[in-house]
Amino acid sequence: MLSPTRATPDPVEHASRDAISALQLERLKWTLRHAYDNVPHYRRAFDAKGVHPDDLQQLEDLAKFPFTSKSDLRDNYPFGMFAVPRERIVRVHASSGTTGKPTVVGYTQRDIDTWADLVARSIRAAGGRPGDIVHVAYGYGLFTGGLGAHYGAERLGCTVVPMSGGQTEKQVQLIRDFKPDIIMVTPSYMQVIVEEFARQGLDARDCSLRVGIFGAEPWTEAMRHEIESKTSLKAVDIYGLSEVMGPGVACECVETQDGPVIWEDHFYPEIIDPVTGEPLPDGSEGELVFTTLTKEGLPIIRYRTRDLTRLLPPTARAFRRMGKIVGRSDDMLIVRGVNVFPTQIEEIVIQHDKLSGQYQIHLSRDGHLDKVEVHCELEPSLGHVSDVERQQIADWLAHRIKTLVGITTRVCVLPPDSIERTLVGKARRVVDHRPKGA
Repeated sequence: MLSPTRATPDPVEHASRDAISALQLERLKWTLRHAYDNVPHYRRAFDAKGVHPDDLQQLEDLAKFPFTSKSDLRDNYPFGMFAVPRERIVRVHASSGTTGKPTVVGYTQRDIDTWADLVARSIRAAGGRPGDIVHVAYGYGLFTGGLGAHYGAERLGCTVVPMSGGQTEKQVQLIRDFKPDIIMVTPSYMQVIVEEFARQGLDARDCSLRVGIFGAEPWTEAMRHEIESKTSLKAVDIYGLSEVMGPGVACECVETQDGPVIWEDHFYPEIIDPVTGEPLPDGSEGELVFTTLTKEGLPIIRYRTRDLTRLLPPTARAFRRMGKIVGRSDDMLIVRGVNVFPTQIEEIVIQHDKLSGQYQIHLSRDGHLDKVEVHCELEPSLGHVSDVERQQIADWLAHRIKTLVGITTRVCVLPPDSIERTLVGKARRVVDHRPKGA
């Protein structure tokens, strides 16, 4: 456990690969037994596949065991996946899903302590140190972002400003008044905060922030460059999901900014073919799967995150890294037979210096064919832009999308602030007007 004054990495962060693998195998054996003995769902799933916890003799044997999906958690709503008596659960969080039942996660006191330790480790990797002021603009409540960041920052020994999301004018005021060193927020809401600085006639590059720890939604290198160019901070990627723990499953190191380091002493990662489910070698692009190694309240076995990425070799730490999330297998759009991810559109929009970086993809159906409109908006500082110039921007963007992504789009270049902003949680990048089931 990190002490509140610790300013150095845990020794395990620089352990040998053999030592890490041995620790993973020991903890994985415990996790499988804990799940099988205490969660009826896992006992049924293991038995149905003809596997037993004793069948795990090496790490590669994990591929014999069944996957867990979001639907498994929903089918056992609310507490059916807990591996300890409900009375030992000290906190519950739930997903912010818009359809169906939420996915509920329970934490024992030890789980909460582990979570705080790992977020503290993440903040330290991102450049945070004891005594720093951390402005938390993730939402608080059932969403894991706010409280996860909060407890981790306190564990590291930082001063926490628990602002939560929304009230953007007040966000800017408190950043100016309290002079925080670090902000933890979704990258799309950081764009909104930067816009608010400009709206007030202020330059965000003059504020105190030196590190931004951004997560909860996929974001691109282009967005990193845009945020860093408009501020004086280093933009660092933190990864997590409520079903596995929350924020702090992985985090970039500020000295390399080359992909989130997975804290492999607590989470065992795999990459699988999203269609066949077969494991893929490191470096291959596929779907990210996690097995928890130390969670008591809700151990999770081979959870299919639906995030598409790659496992990369270690650099700044002894653990493997994740590549940037290129999209989600369940968010992939198929437009006239072409696979499209919203992040592909984002990278192109951000390239044009007269656009704000905000965008939405609107899908509709014309007869049997899909139609795509990309809505973007002008940079607020431009002043008046003629209709001719606006059309030139739209033509440029449509041409780039056709060339690089392979789909025909109609582009609408809107006035500043036309696209809805996300004040809490994730940006709404896709608006699908197509008939259900079409």
